[in-house]
Amino acid sequence: QVQLVESGGGLVQAGGSLRLSCAASGSTGSIHTMGWYRQAPGKQRDLVASSVSGGSPNYADSVKGRFTISRDNAKNTVYLQMNSLKPDDSAVYYCNARAGWRLAPDVYWGQGTQVTVSS
Repeated sequence: QVQLVESGGGLVQAGGSLRLSCAASGSTGSIHTMGWYRQAPGKQRDLVASSVSGGSPNYADSVKGRFTISRDNAKNTVYLQMNSLKPDDSAVYYCNARAGWRLAPDVYWGQGTQVTVSS
């Protein structure tokens, strides 16, 4: 089992920045992918960015050039640096981890952290 705890959300004005953090605990040695998803009211949960061990990060087109995902494997933590924030970025952001067999991984979610961008 893996537990994920997010932090760093909040209220920011358009054009501002926030950094989200997600700390993993438990069976962290089996994690191969960590990422961030977001869900706005009435919308589906969508991928924002993901990081696969040994691979290049992947970003949603809407955040490319503005958001950066990074991992500190020693701390079992993934970060999402969000710059040039827009009101459309407002959502609950969820940390995601995938562990075990890559073809059928165990999927874990954090509790979510609210990001609100005011215009």
